[in-house]
Amino acid sequence: MKQISATSAFLALAIAAPLTTVGCKVGPQYHPPAAVMAPTNSYKEAPPTNHGEGWSAAAPADAQLKGDWWTMFSDPQLNEFEPQVDAANQSLKSAEANFRAARAYVGTARSYEAPTIGVAPVFGAIRDSANQPYFNRTLANNGVGNFQMPVDLSWELDVWGRVRRGVTQARENAQAAFSDAENARLSLHAELALDYFTLRSDDAQLRLYDDTIQAYQRAVDLTQTRFEGGVAPQSDVTQARTQLEAARVQRTELTIERANMEHAIAVLTGKAPASFSIAPLVVTPPIQNVEAGHAIPAQIPEPHVPSPSMNSAAAAIGPVLPSIPGVLPSDLLQRRPDIAASERRVGAANEAIGIAQAAYYPQFSLSAVGGFAGTSMLNWFTWPSRFFSVGPMASETIFDFGRRRSTKQMTEAQYDEAVANYRQTALTAFQQVEDSLASLSALEKEAAQQRAATESAERSLQLFNDRYEGGVDNYLQVITWQTQALVNERNELLIQQRRLQASVLLIKALGGGWNVSTVPHL
Repeated sequence: MKQISATSAFLALAIAAPLTTVGCKVGPQYHPPAAVMAPTNSYKEAPPTNHGEGWSAAAPADAQLKGDWWTMFSDPQLNEFEPQVDAANQSLKSAEANFRAARAYVGTARSYEAPTIGVAPVFGAIRDSANQPYFNRTLANNGVGNFQMPVDLSWELDVWGRVRRGVTQARENAQAAFSDAENARLSLHAELALDYFTLRSDDAQLRLYDDTIQAYQRAVDLTQTRFEGGVAPQSDVTQARTQLEAARVQRTELTIERANMEHAIAVLTGKAPASFSIAPLVVTPPIQNVEAGHAIPAQIPEPHVPSPSMNSAAAAIGPVLPSIPGVLPSDLLQRRPDIAASERRVGAANEAIGIAQAAYYPQFSLSAVGGFAGTSMLNWFTWPSRFFSVGPMASETIFDFGRRRSTKQMTEAQYDEAVANYRQTALTAFQQVEDSLASLSALEKEAAQQRAATESAERSLQLFNDRYEGGVDNYLQVITWQTQALVNERNELLIQQRRLQASVLLIKALGGGWNVSTVPHL
């Protein structure tokens, strides 16, 4: 009979094992939710008319964005800084550590698909006290050995798919964490480029102020000489000196922003600001017009990508506007890591509904214990010392006062929330692309308009300076147009900075060359 019982027990174990894989899965099957798309697979905003500056039509794979997208700006120092983000940025390391933890949890979830086996050996002796209450003294002895080697096995039979859904949920959460890390990587690279372009624009503006301050100083000297010669009133000297000091104040204010950008770049590349510095960009110095008392920009070499709308401001800042490969709206869903993360969380929320539904059904498990128990080392591992116990167990909750129903309703609400977040993330992505396209298109026109305004202000300055020297106008007109020329030249630099930054934001909005195919299957 004992042999038959042992065979039956192990037969029950063999039959139960396949149930963990062939059991049904209760709960909804997952289907990725549909995002809100435009009726036509195109963007509303028109790209720049010159596609060499900021946009190009959707092209074959060899023209698509690559992971090192910053190389398109043809700036060697930017190309040097950007890879340092991957190696040293602490925020990125935190996001990557979060992914590693989520990936490790997948293994934890998978462990429940297999039995848990443990062993708890016991070595010792037992002697009953002859003086214990209600004890027959004739049964007292001098102690017996207690040698046990039990092996325990416990196994939840995944009949309703609760364990399998837990594995899928852990996998999808890990994939979402991976996409979060990739989104953090893209954002940090973009932030570095934005800060770098701001710093280079500050360099160009500082050079402009340096040249202007030199010219204003010569204007002060010129008016002082004319005043001492009785040709000009003292008010001309005070006006010229006021303008000079105002320019110095503006230059000093500009150094604050440059310092902040330098500090931000240091932190993004994982360095302490105190040990990091960026030398100003060196270009050909401007040619001074001493008589006019104003700096005229020098002839700047042609940028790397010649374009009619590119001007001296582009070369003064350094980087060039790239041609960004376009991405269709339908492809954008597969090229944004934040969208991929949101979609994976929808899948995880769907699995949570199935897990909550499985709680309504009985839970089956298989437990077994076996080993050897003896009174001494001599008989411990003999065949008569063997023992075992094996059998299935089922449990079912009869009454929980609505706890399972509430849990299921909560998971369904969380699923709806995840779907809404996914669709909102996709809508935000489309908005960011449209915003960047609109900015690039408008800034292209604005750059041409600003160039014309700058040239007009410089001509006006020359005319009023000649009229002042001829005694036709007072020095206030010269002051006014010196200020106008400076404002317009600075606006030209700021527009070029905004065009570069709009290009970075468009690249980021398009996913920066990322693709959902890089998400690990785990």
